Amino acid sequence: MSTLGTASRTTEAGTPAPRRDGRAAGRRRRTSERAGYLFIAPATLHLLLFALVPIGFSLYLSFHEWTSPSFLSAPFVGLENYRALLDDSPFWHAMRNTAYFTLLSVPLGMAVSLALALVVNRKLRGMNVFRAVFFMPVITSWVAVSVIWITLLSPDAGVVNYVFEVLHLPKQNWLDDPNWAMFAIVVISTWKSAGFSMVIWLAGLQAVPRELLEAAEIDGAGKWRQFWHVTLPLLAPTTIFLVITGAIAGFQVFTPMYVITEGGPLGSTDVAVYHIYQRAFEEFAMGYASAQAWVLFAVIFLVTLIQLWFVRRRGDQNLI
Repeated sequence: MSTLGTASRTTEAGTPAPRRDGRAAGRRRRTSERAGYLFIAPATLHLLLFALVPIGFSLYLSFHEWTSPSFLSAPFVGLENYRALLDDSPFWHAMRNTAYFTLLSVPLGMAVSLALALVVNRKLRGMNVFRAVFFMPVITSWVAVSVIWITLLSPDAGVVNYVFEVLHLPKQNWLDDPNWAMFAIVVISTWKSAGFSMVIWLAGLQAVPRELLEAAEIDGAGKWRQFWHVTLPLLAPTTIFLVITGAIAGFQVFTPMYVITEGGPLGSTDVAVYHIYQRAFEEFAMGYASAQAWVLFAVIFLVTLIQLWFVRRRGDQNLI
């Protein structure tokens, strides 16, 4: 009996049986899983407290009329906040301004950043310095950038109007003219974010196979035709990514309007997020502002779905 018992626990070579190895491997796996959970616990807790809970609370508030810090004074109003939005012309004016800003800033920003990526995609000495310089606005505070541009666009002492005067062009009241204020914000936003898109374009450019460009050159294609017929089509996944993320960021623009123009002049730069901020933190209509925020979320979600549908309709499922 003892001989049979010993044989059942060991192999012929005297090593532990596979069953014991399996139990040990299971214990090691469970220990590794517990360690992994401990590592992700801080990030999970942060996401829960500062993202999921506020999102759920805002959805709760959108069905209540909360105009004071007390929860007891927040009566349930159902869909009344959403019905009131249908006749809220200032909110829809802000949404139109947001769409206008997005339609201007996304293509302009992509064109500028692609041009920068083509410039820095060269194997020249010191090129990394230029890449860092072009990327610096991305990591610079929006408030600091806004203050600098307020000075640059000053109608009397601004550098931009000084250059216009040297070129014998008419000076512009950039930030106080309803016809120019939004365009000025678009230019500032493009300058601020072009470095980030440049890095994305640069990654796409460096992934283009050199063999295809060399083959096009052998066939007699010049630099422009190589770019238009070879490089640009291969950048389709990068283009789709930048269009979608740019549209999402455009609908969420807030800081330049808050710091530079305060929604003016005459509401020409009053965008959705700034409008929601005013309702929530100046008028303290938290329930109504929450309903506006969820409508904005629905619009962003719908715009993203339309873009993805358009990509799939073109037969480019492999790009997303």
